[in-house]
Amino acid sequence: MTSMGKTRRTTVVALAAGLAGAALAMALTAPTPALARTAPEKEPAGIGWQLTPTGTDARFRGLAAVSRSVAWAAGSKGTVLLTTDGGAAWRNVSPPGAGELEFRDVEAFDARRAVVLAIGEGEASRVLRTEDGGATWTESFRNTDPRAFYDCMTFFDHRHGLAMSDPVDGRYRILSTRDGGRSWQVLPSDGMPAALPGEAGFAASGQCLVSSGPKDVWLATGGGATGRVLHSGDRGLTWRATETTIPAGEGAKGVFGLAFRDRRHGIAVGGDYRKDQPSPRAAAVTDDAGRGWTASATPPPAYRSGVAWLPHSRSAALAVGPTGTDLTTDGGRTWRTVDPGSYDTVDCTRDGACWASGEKGRVARAEIER
Repeated sequence: MTSMGKTRRTTVVALAAGLAGAALAMALTAPTPALARTAPEKEPAGIGWQLTPTGTDARFRGLAAVSRSVAWAAGSKGTVLLTTDGGAAWRNVSPPGAGELEFRDVEAFDARRAVVLAIGEGEASRVLRTEDGGATWTESFRNTDPRAFYDCMTFFDHRHGLAMSDPVDGRYRILSTRDGGRSWQVLPSDGMPAALPGEAGFAASGQCLVSSGPKDVWLATGGGATGRVLHSGDRGLTWRATETTIPAGEGAKGVFGLAFRDRRHGIAVGGDYRKDQPSPRAAAVTDDAGRGWTASATPPPAYRSGVAWLPHSRSAALAVGPTGTDLTTDGGRTWRTVDPGSYDTVDCTRDGACWASGEKGRVARAEIER
């Protein structure tokens, strides 16, 4: 396989922390619910990221924004950071002895409870959990199948969650937890469609597996003949695959990140992660839970790995990648670059803040005002 972030594929992806920039203020309203027909919202008064000092050069591709004050970042060299004061200070809460692990996803419930995913072939793929703000960690899963390579996690609530591996025996492998990540079981593969030749997930932003509501979950793919999104409405037991408009066809191309604001309305971003390679049609939208995808009329100008809906809005979202941040105010139909900084992933909170992270220890925060 040749997808990003795999040890066997050579390119390594992680998250970052340490940014200093302008604050983000946005006045956004909530227009019509139909994504494909959403009218543009009022343009935000100003857009920019306020960088926060993290004291590390790790690359953070795992990000969990809990609130305006609390966020977790997980990345290279086994690094996990936690802030409880809006990024003014970050605590290094990395698991002991994890220096060789590559954390690519973190899912957090509050300032004490979080679950992190390490990627890699065989036993390099692991899940660790903390219940005391990172003071102690417990390993709850270690992959023993050399054919499996885990990429992403998602949680429906504080108890139920899934993790996904690249195809094993021609089908994506899904792990399930019913106790908040304390234990995991492999789900039956009967309801999983066959993977395309060369197809896999991208461990680029922690957003190749996302959920919305109590049962709906989506899986992003690349590397095959087409960029696809798989949807399950029963917490991963059965799946349906749909082609998107985002090009694939090579190991470095496909759908990298997904965001759903409810079970029907979603955005997909991706492209070609190789530097200086064109990424036409790098975004697509759906208003029917992923049964059909429509290419953005004006997509981001380059590869994007992360995407998030803005709080208090039904049609505004941010997409991020190594060459910048893009904003849409019409549900993903058109995008405009609003910041040139390099980020790998982005996450927004219900109380009105967005966070982004990426290379060289970069983590940024922006407050979103109604």
